[in-house]
Amino acid sequence: MESGPLISIGLPISLFIIMIGIGMTLTARDFHQVTVKPAGLIVGTISQILVMPLIAFALCWLLSLPAAIAVGLVIIAACPGGTTSNLFTLLARGNVALSIVLTVSASLITILSLPVFTNYALQTFSGTQQEIVLPFGKTVVMLSAIVLLPVVIGMAVRAWLPGLASRAEGVVSIFGALVLAVLVIGLVYGIRDRFLELMAQAGPSAILLNLAGVALGLLTSRLCGLSRREGLAVATELGIKNGTLGLMVTLTLLHSSEMSIPSAIYGVLMFPIGFLLAAYGRRVIPSNKERDAAAAGEISEAG
Repeated sequence: MESGPLISIGLPISLFIIMIGIGMTLTARDFHQVTVKPAGLIVGTISQILVMPLIAFALCWLLSLPAAIAVGLVIIAACPGGTTSNLFTLLARGNVALSIVLTVSASLITILSLPVFTNYALQTFSGTQQEIVLPFGKTVVMLSAIVLLPVVIGMAVRAWLPGLASRAEGVVSIFGALVLAVLVIGLVYGIRDRFLELMAQAGPSAILLNLAGVALGLLTSRLCGLSRREGLAVATELGIKNGTLGLMVTLTLLHSSEMSIPSAIYGVLMFPIGFLLAAYGRRVIPSNKERDAAAAGEISEAG
């Protein structure tokens, strides 16, 4: 379950580079639109913070999971999306600005909500109560270093060198896909000795939770009248969790390797489902160049 240098050092550096590339696809107008039309932010945040943990509780009772697995499933369900969800949103051609705002808002709210759901799960399934507190300062620094700072750098590059930013979009997508593939291999290799055993214990509940998150995002977005790009951003944010945070809580704060199983298994299974969601998005949503060409055609026709 321990992360080697490839994940603990290489992944943050890779994600920093990827987030710069993501920032190159954004403008201040994108974030302005998220705040002016906050429906996606509201729907995504409520679903992430409240509905996903409730779904996990329902799955625990429905599947009669062992206490440790049940607590671990609630913990990963209560975790926010991470920078990986922003990357998958980019690959799926979803609303990246909305994805990033959802990541930041949910991560900050999680500082309070995750301990509440974790303690309730411990009391419900294990008959015990342990107080956990996520380090606020460390969380803010991590988000600033891996999400906000590189995005700002990327946006600055787009503002000053728009040609370079336009050419970088495809390169970032390829680099991101390679990084994700390496991460999947690393995660599977790290638990290779117990992979089948862990899959049998936590695999079904992890898959159901992941699919429920994706379905919840797509359905609620459609019911609320959000665009396809916004719906994909919400669905990806709900399906692609910050598994590292789940492992930190279970291994470092709760000192339970059994409770960490759902986070580890979810961290592996969410990638193929995320790639399928990205493939779906690329089929139904045009690229930036295609959208720009279409907009230019509408302007010329109007002229």
